[in-house]
Amino acid sequence: MTERIQRVVIADDDALIREFLTEFLEQQGIEARAAENTAQAFRLLSEQEADLVLTDLRMPGEDGLSLLRKIRASGRALPVVVMTAYGSVETAVSALKQGALDFLTKPLSPEKIEDLLERVDQHLIAAEPGRRLDERACVRPRDPRSPRHQVPLIGSSRALRGLVDTAIRVARSRATVLITGESGTGKELFARLIHQESPRHQQPFVRVNCAALAESLLESELFGHEKGAFTGAICRRQGRFELADKGTIFLDEIGETSPALQAKLLRVLEEREFERVGGARTLVSDVRTVAATNRNLEEQIAAGAFREDLFYRLQVVNLRVPPLRERREDVDELAHHFLRRYSAENGIQVDSISKAALDLMRSYNWPGNVRELENTIERAVVLDPGPVLQPEFLALGARSADPEGPDVSRQVGYSLENMERALILRTLESTNHSRKDAAEILGVTPRTLTNKIARYRKQGIHVSAPKSRLAESHGAGSSS
Repeated sequence: MTERIQRVVIADDDALIREFLTEFLEQQGIEARAAENTAQAFRLLSEQEADLVLTDLRMPGEDGLSLLRKIRASGRALPVVVMTAYGSVETAVSALKQGALDFLTKPLSPEKIEDLLERVDQHLIAAEPGRRLDERACVRPRDPRSPRHQVPLIGSSRALRGLVDTAIRVARSRATVLITGESGTGKELFARLIHQESPRHQQPFVRVNCAALAESLLESELFGHEKGAFTGAICRRQGRFELADKGTIFLDEIGETSPALQAKLLRVLEEREFERVGGARTLVSDVRTVAATNRNLEEQIAAGAFREDLFYRLQVVNLRVPPLRERREDVDELAHHFLRRYSAENGIQVDSISKAALDLMRSYNWPGNVRELENTIERAVVLDPGPVLQPEFLALGARSADPEGPDVSRQVGYSLENMERALILRTLESTNHSRKDAAEILGVTPRTLTNKIARYRKQGIHVSAPKSRLAESHGAGSSS
């Protein structure tokens, strides 16, 4: 995943946090050393160089900002990221002003750490003389001699094929495209298809997850910043619009952006102009924009959360990706595709899917869409002794009748609280207990979902652990 981050020093007084981060980083091939306080961390840095420091904000004795100041006083340009459960704007600004590269709010998750490592890697590349940031910030142009249609859009249903044909026709134009659809339907795959089938296919494809960063950091990510724009801006950084010049930029989860940032995006779309943060020079970028959202932007416009003019500028062409329940004929092809992939990846011989298992999958509604189907097949491949995958290993029957609450289809006679709990538990099950994916489907923040799960556990209701032990082990450290 990352090429330039080889060694990380962790400073946190919570043993669970240290264990979670150490184990996760080592799984990525990164050497991780952990300390329980500022003094120990600085000693580790004195013994061996590191590429990144992850430090908790609040620790006994000297805090994380004290460690940051010591590192800066030593003259090192070492990236430092501050972690805190007190994730306010004031905390973030204070850390950034004192030279932190970034900040993370607890509870942590593998997804948050992956996004962070990607950003730090890009920072390290940008700091190297003569190196281009787009070496890892985008998908590299494909070989023009290679065959087209490389994006793995699996399925032969009329709905999917019609959408693919439309995407290919649209790709040949310069029109801005808005891709809508539920979480897990494959919106990014269509964005990549549009790029690969466009005249820009030999230029960069740059993806930005607009929900992954705070507003102030997202602005720098999109438009770049000048050296000295803020404390810690030790070099000029190109933004994603600059890197995508002559290519395609994919603004994923565009519905999560603030109205202030939406105004700046509108200017780029209308005039193709922008300034880096802290800069006065106007830059021009020839970019084809594709955006995606699982939100109803018209409802957000009515609520005053999304600009109407930006909506119409984005929706020159709208591609709605249908949920899997509207193209059930694709379930067989998708299931066999994922069966082959995960059998090969895990070195397990599961050769086929039984008729009973296929019938069960065809009749299931798949609230988590293709992502849920993929998770289901991956889990079944690992658990089923094979060689023919059987329905009991799909665990779909358990999902159709929630043991912790009423069936959502039987609504009369149950309180709203019970119905909400049933829906949340069923959605968690459908996403293989991925809180991030479940929160997207439910339309709430991961923090809201985590708080509800904690309340259910206090009530004595069993909630299964996430699909990875790492994703759960951070929960005890959310108070520091």
